[in-house]
Amino acid sequence: MGELIGYARVSTTDQDYSLQVEKLKDYGCTKIFYEKKSGKDTGRPEFQKALEYLRAGDKLVVYKIDRLARSTRDLHNIAHDLKEKGIGIVFIKEKIDLSTTSGQLMFTMLGAIAEFERDLINERTKEGRERAKAQGKHLGRKGQDTKEIRRALKLFSERETNGLSVNDISKQTGVPRSTIYAKVKEIDKN
Repeated sequence: MGELIGYARVSTTDQDYSLQVEKLKDYGCTKIFYEKKSGKDTGRPEFQKALEYLRAGDKLVVYKIDRLARSTRDLHNIAHDLKEKGIGIVFIKEKIDLSTTSGQLMFTMLGAIAEFERDLINERTKEGRERAKAQGKHLGRKGQDTKEIRRALKLFSERETNGLSVNDISKQTGVPRSTIYAKVKEIDKN
C-alpha cells in the first residue's frame, strides 16, 4: 500500500488550518502540504506540489471536500485525473474513500445532488427576475444620476480652462471615469 499524503487549505491568510492538519495527522498522513489560497484560485502551488509528489498506490487525504475544489466539475476533474494515475482520494469529514466502490457511489451521488441544487437555484433566480420584470422593477445596478452625468460632461468639455483631469471630475461628481468616456464617445458619434 502507498503513502497517505495530506492537503490542507484555508481561503484567507487570517484563517487557521490547525484543525485540518490535526485530522490529517490522526488519519496517518506521512506528509502534508499546506496552503492559504482561495479554492477559486487555479494557481495553488502547494496543491501542485502535492500532485507531483503523489505516486500510484498513494492516497491524497483531505479533511473536507470543499478544501480540495470549489466546483463539482473541478472536483470530478481532479478525482478523474488522480484515478487515471492510480491515486486514491479520501475525504475525512464526509467519510468518503474513492478507492472503494461505496466511496465512488457516495461521491457520484454528492456530485449529482450538488448539481441538482445549483440548477434549482438558477431556476429560482430566473423566475424571480421574470417576476420582477413583469412588475416593472428595475434589475441590475442603479443608474448614475443624470444631473451629475451632465455636470461631469460639462466639466469634461471645460477641461482646458478648469485644469481638471478625468480623475478629478470623477471624484467631484461621483461619476465613474468609464461612464464619462462612454458618454463623451456617445456624444461624438452624434
